[in-house]
Amino acid sequence: MRISKRIENILGGEADGWGVFYKARAMKAAGEDVLELTIGEHDRKTDPAILRAMHESALSGNTGYAEVPGSAALRKAIARRVTARTGVQTESDNVIVTTGGQAGLFASHMAVCDTGDVALYLDPYYTTYPGTIRAAGANATPVPTRAENGFQPTKDDLESAPTGARSLLINSPNNPTGVVYAPDTLAMIADFVTTRDMWLISDEVYDTQIWQGQHLSPRALPGMAARTLVIGSMSKSHAMTGSRIGWIIAPRDIVTHLINLSTCTTYGVPGFIQDAALFALNAGDTLERDVSEVFARRRRLGQKILAGANALSLVPSSGAMYLMLDIRATGLSGEDFAYRLLEAERIAVMPGESFGHAAAGHVRVAMTVEDRRFADALKRLADFAAGLAG
Repeated sequence: MRISKRIENILGGEADGWGVFYKARAMKAAGEDVLELTIGEHDRKTDPAILRAMHESALSGNTGYAEVPGSAALRKAIARRVTARTGVQTESDNVIVTTGGQAGLFASHMAVCDTGDVALYLDPYYTTYPGTIRAAGANATPVPTRAENGFQPTKDDLESAPTGARSLLINSPNNPTGVVYAPDTLAMIADFVTTRDMWLISDEVYDTQIWQGQHLSPRALPGMAARTLVIGSMSKSHAMTGSRIGWIIAPRDIVTHLINLSTCTTYGVPGFIQDAALFALNAGDTLERDVSEVFARRRRLGQKILAGANALSLVPSSGAMYLMLDIRATGLSGEDFAYRLLEAERIAVMPGESFGHAAAGHVRVAMTVEDRRFADALKRLADFAAGLAG
């Protein structure tokens, strides 16, 4: 008996890019002292007030089947939030609650792509993007951006993509680079998908982590609300990564079909988790600021430490919880550098190659340990790079 080609093809015959992470975890399990700067997991955990709301909801009996699209109160709160943050009038029936942003990415591609359709995504990319697209049955096709352009996509980058594509997936603020797409860039992307009559899927889970400039949702651009699906999440904004709660903002008819998909797959998000998310959203900006300020402070710290480094350079970081470092002066690939750093300094970072060919010769550093240890790790990393560049 054989398994399906669809599930066999999720990784596309490539490594999953997590080798350094797995090795670091194995070293830690063996008792070694390894400093992990790999995944985007907050060192500050979910606020106790949110957990109390979750606990009280569960104790009150909200542990049965939940409303598949999301509770009416939560959908209304999300719609209100999106309207306020983007300026685009959004109603409850533009919202479906999903089991995290990852499920939202999968469902969005299921909604707009048929089997065999070409689905574009910008490179560098979050590691699950190509696998998610393949899992949905589409042909995952990267559109490389370039380090010399600060990883801002250009018209030439997009025009190099094959014609006939069904969708384009973008992510701003960007993981892994920390780049926030400029208004002109987003206008160019909007023109591109409109001209080619494509869907735009916009992953905006880092929209509360803006350090320079401002976040612009492409859904707010003229004519784009009708062809844009936006992915949102509580994971990054409220440090609720393990709660697995996010949403998709889409045209009403798309949401209707997404509800049918959710009924056949996840069957919704537990009600007590929805109530915790509702509490967190209704608490206003305070909880979000408490989460995001940590990374804003560490970004400033990182900029200061790396300003004098001569063997690496910092990709201009305008958002998200990562620093992307160009280590090509060492003569190593990002993967080789990351493995050697792990062995020599017991510091784990993610190779740029984990996020696509465009990020080769880079490493991503997650700003997810307390300030003193983070500063020490960056100094040791810079010294290690300098030794290699010699």
